[in-house]
Amino acid sequence: MDTVPRIRAARWADKDTVAALIADALAPSPLAMWLIPDPGPRRRILTDVLGIWIEHAMFYGDIHLTDDTTAVTVGFHRYRPLPPPANYPTRLSDAIGPHAARFGLLDRLLAAERPDEPHYHLAFLAVHTEARGTGHGTALLNHHRSRLDHVNLLSWTSTTADSQDMYLRHGYTPQPIINLPDGPALYPMRRSPRYATPVLPKPAPTSSQRPNAHPSNPPGM
Repeated sequence: MDTVPRIRAARWADKDTVAALIADALAPSPLAMWLIPDPGPRRRILTDVLGIWIEHAMFYGDIHLTDDTTAVTVGFHRYRPLPPPANYPTRLSDAIGPHAARFGLLDRLLAAERPDEPHYHLAFLAVHTEARGTGHGTALLNHHRSRLDHVNLLSWTSTTADSQDMYLRHGYTPQPIINLPDGPALYPMRRSPRYATPVLPKPAPTSSQRPNAHPSNPPGM
């Protein structure tokens, strides 16, 4: 019997479901506890912040769900610099209140480590607690890997120590660790394109293109 879950692209109507799913998975993590030490508002704040980025991914990336909506990936197409989410400073401030310093630091540290070249940024992979161990996360990464290989694109993600092995099995390689001050370590990981892009030699100039031996304007002028 085939137990591989069906995977589909998320629709606009799935925004709140996706935000809640990732918030539920992230809330008990050391990263979430570092960002929001108070457990009372933690899940609400995470859901509000995730809502901003999920909406942004609808325009500048993609979101894929298992058909039972228990596992999800959220990614961005960073083929060129992306604009921030609409009204981001105001919306983020409204969502996080007194936790702005740590969210801002996390944003800066993650952005500083991302590649400069065009890449796919796998921002989130989350599996509902009741679906863990069912292969849903592996199925989503297999789906993701197939799409990347089809377009021959570099992928980048940041994960935690307990998830690193899963990414290693899917071709990702570890990069320098990000140590959050008084907080957990994050593990950036890179998956190189399946085929290296060949660097073609430059053609030799024709006689009409060869530089003049005595240029009228010497270099530097």
